[in-house]
Amino acid sequence: FVGKNGACNVAHKNIREQGRFLQDVFTTLVDLKWPHTLLIFTMSFLCSWLLFGMVWWLIAFAHGDLDHSTRLQRDPGEGASGSLDSFVPCVTSIHSFTSAFLFSIEVQVTIGFGGRMVTEECPAAILVLIVQNIVGLVINAIMLGCIFMKTSQAHRRAETLIFSKHAVIALREGKLCFMLRVGDLRKSMIISATIRMQVVKKTASLEGEVVPLNQIDIQMENPVGGNSIFLVSPLIIYHVIDKNSPLYDISPVNLHHHEDLEIIVILEGVVETTGITTQARTSYLADEILWGQRFVPIVAEEDGRYSVDYSKFGNTVKVPTPSCTARQLEEDKSIM
Repeated sequence: FVGKNGACNVAHKNIREQGRFLQDVFTTLVDLKWPHTLLIFTMSFLCSWLLFGMVWWLIAFAHGDLDHSTRLQRDPGEGASGSLDSFVPCVTSIHSFTSAFLFSIEVQVTIGFGGRMVTEECPAAILVLIVQNIVGLVINAIMLGCIFMKTSQAHRRAETLIFSKHAVIALREGKLCFMLRVGDLRKSMIISATIRMQVVKKTASLEGEVVPLNQIDIQMENPVGGNSIFLVSPLIIYHVIDKNSPLYDISPVNLHHHEDLEIIVILEGVVETTGITTQARTSYLADEILWGQRFVPIVAEEDGRYSVDYSKFGNTVKVPTPSCTARQLEEDKSIM
């Protein structure tokens, strides 16, 4: 259901209400893949330049600028003789669609080369100038905002939040516990970090209803109590397997027979440097749970500072552990 990298193994098919994605265009753009985003980024500017280039060309054509510009190019001496001195174009130096397109680019990206400019002759040209500037600012805001959000997405920060490759089940304080290790590779912290765990498996109700992905929340324990963690160094998070746990009747013998068993771990918190909420996910299948093993210590004090050896992050050692279920272990204790 959830991969080791946190990606959900779910495919959405036959979505009929596709228009809902267009109601939130900005989120849709951010969620697109980079090639599609860059294509839309390029086409949005190119199409707007072409559209307003056509508008400028039509204004020049309607006002007769193209005819006078062509005549002036063919006979430059006429301008000096005075036959064309009284004519004022809407936009100077526009004599073809290419020059109108270049002027459109100059207006929208505020690059002025000095060869073309709007005159007082045409109020419509002044109105188009204002409209194109506003449209250009809107496109810049949306596209640059989209690029910024894609480069600062929360899941990028989650790449440096790591989980142990395997989970373990062993005794802690006389009780069977499901344990895993979580750590943060960056020095900048995750604020208000919380961790929770779910068991996902196929179940059937008393009425015969089959639930293919039944999600069951189970209580996680950690060294500081509750779900909040202070992730300044790697921590071992554990779940006490008691009568309220879905792992209560699992033993090392039948653990690997639970092929549909999957334990999902979700870590959430606020990135200290950006203030964006991030989430890291992983999961453990039955064959990724080691019975009777414990994580080795990786934090040591050296020269007055605590040192973390990440090369041993996922290392485990075997420890004496009963080969029975948590239910049987509690029953044996109650008999004794």
